[in-house]
Formats: sequence, C-alpha cells, structure tokens
Amino acid sequence: MATQEKKDILNWVDPKDKSGEFKRQQSVFRDFIKNEPGAEFPAEKGRYHLYVSYACPWAHRALIVRKLKGLEDIISYTSVHWEMLEKGWRFPKSGEEVPGENTTPDPLHDDYTHLSDIYFENNKDYEGRYTVPTLYDKKQKRIVNNESSEIIRMMYHTFDDLLPEKFKNVDLLPSDLEKRIEETNEWTYNEINNGVYKSGFATTQEAYEKNVKTLFKALDRAEEDLAKSGGPFYLGDKLTELDVRLYTTIIRFDAVYVQHFKCNIRDIRSGYPHLHKWMRNLYWNNDAFKSTTEFTHIKNHYTKSHKQINPFSITPVGPVPDILPLDQDVPAVAAAVRTTKQ
Repeated sequence: MATQEKKDILNWVDPKDKSGEFKRQQSVFRDFIKNEPGAEFPAEKGRYHLYVSYACPWAHRALIVRKLKGLEDIISYTSVHWEMLEKGWRFPKSGEEVPGENTTPDPLHDDYTHLSDIYFENNKDYEGRYTVPTLYDKKQKRIVNNESSEIIRMMYHTFDDLLPEKFKNVDLLPSDLEKRIEETNEWTYNEINNGVYKSGFATTQEAYEKNVKTLFKALDRAEEDLAKSGGPFYLGDKLTELDVRLYTTIIRFDAVYVQHFKCNIRDIRSGYPHLHKWMRNLYWNNDAFKSTTEFTHIKNHYTKSHKQINPFSITPVGPVPDILPLDQDVPAVAAAVRTTKQ
C-alpha cells in the first residue's frame, strides 16, 4: 500500500504528511547545453526539442524565452494535451484537435502516448513526476534538463553564435541587475510562483491559511515594486527575467488561482492596479507573451485534472474576458479612477 501511495502522482501532498503542506519535487535531470569544445550537449541548431504544456507556468517560461531570443528555428517544441491524469501529461491523439501551436502527438516517437514514456526511455526505474518543460537531445535520445529556471538561462546566451545581432542583444539577466534579479526571484518564487500551489494543494486549513496569507503579502510587495519602478517592466524600462518568471503566474491568477486554488483575498484586475497594468502591457504589446498564452489549456488543465479539488471537473465560465484590453478596467476600478481625478 505504501508503494502505491509513493507512485501516485496525483497525491500532491503525501497522505502521511499531517502538516498538509505541498512540497515541490526537485528536478532530477540537471545537465546543460554548452557552447564550448567537447561539450556533452553542444549548442547546435535543430538538435534539441522542448516538451511543454501551455497550461504549466514553468513550461510557459521556456516558451516565452525561446521566442524572445529568436530560437524558433533552433529549438523545436511540442505541447502536450491539457489533460493530466493518472499517467501524467498525455499527448493529443492523432486527429484530436486541441488549440495551441504544436499541440500534437509526439513527433519524435510514433508509439509514445504520454510524457512519461520519455522519462522511462531515459530511466526504466524512474519514480518521480513527469514534468514540463523537458529539454530533450534528439541526437543522443536523452533528457538534458527538466528544471525550468536552468532551461531558460541556457537559452540566454548559449546559442548566441547562431543568432542574428538583434537576438544576441536580448539580455534578460544583465550583469548590473543580476543581484537585484536574484534577490527578487528568491521571494517571488517561494511566495508567489510556488505560493499559489502551496495554497491550492494544502490539505489542512492551517497550511492553506498560512500560505495564502504569505502569497498576498508577496503580491502586495510586488505591487509596491511596480508602483516605484514606473514601468512598463518590473525594473523600469528593461525587460528582464523577472518579468518572464512573474508573468506566467499572474496571467493565470484570475483565470484559475482565485477560484480553483482559493487564492481569493483579492484578484489582480480589481485589487492590484500596477500588476494588472504590467501584465496587460506584456500580453498586448509583446508577442512572445501573448502568442504563448493559451487560456483554454490553462483553465481546462487545472479544473479538469485536479480531481481531488474539483471532482466533477466543472470549468468556471469566468472571468470574462480572460484578460482585459489595455485601455479598459473593471467598472469598480474605472469608477475609482474617475473619482480620484475629480
């Protein structure tokens, strides 16, 4: 019985853990693509493939950076279906129409039906979660890395020798801002990116309340930072890794985290004017963010895959629209702004 519990990937919190706390699994595959002689995984055009999910914020990071750095012809990708049940992420079946570019059966393995097949190809005794993004070496038929924070940093400069000047000059981790970025990453990851999961997957009232309160204190802090920065980006006029990493959580917040993960102290569109404006600027004014955001995957995945939270798999209709236009706020916010100006 203990073995079955250990292998059940739908147990987001260990049933034996009385704290009720969600504890994220550490990524297992941690090799690196390098642009240097004799590298085990050298930087080559067409050699690497990304397996992603449009639903997953961690995979979404990789898709955004791939596009920002102009790597579309260098690193190919496939998105899994939004459904993730007992066997983990599955690929769409042949003829199954699912929105989103490259949401197809596995193009590299005709007989693979689930992402887990790729993990077992690398290790037949693998017992961890089958996570996205997964960076795969087509030549060696090996997983290079499945840690999103490392995958996106590999893309920053490793392939620069293969890129035109305009993409070489895209620097999401400039040296003069690196210390600030690392310090901000520390709390935004633990308290916001992972905080929504620690709130939503909690199995005790105490764990939920502790984490959801921490989450909203961190959102308040991010709101203050954006108010001071003057925008349009987190650090002012420079698009950096901070924008990529925070965006993928904030764009999902009103759509799923408010209701599905009970992160409902406030929503973004009515409770955080600077975060809301920042998020909409990234979505509407930068195609790397907009074209990689698929609300159908986002809303269906969480509400139809997490049966322990939503056993009838009912997907809420709202919020409507999924994201507001740049020049439109919810009525209460618009009214408040008018009153302030009078």
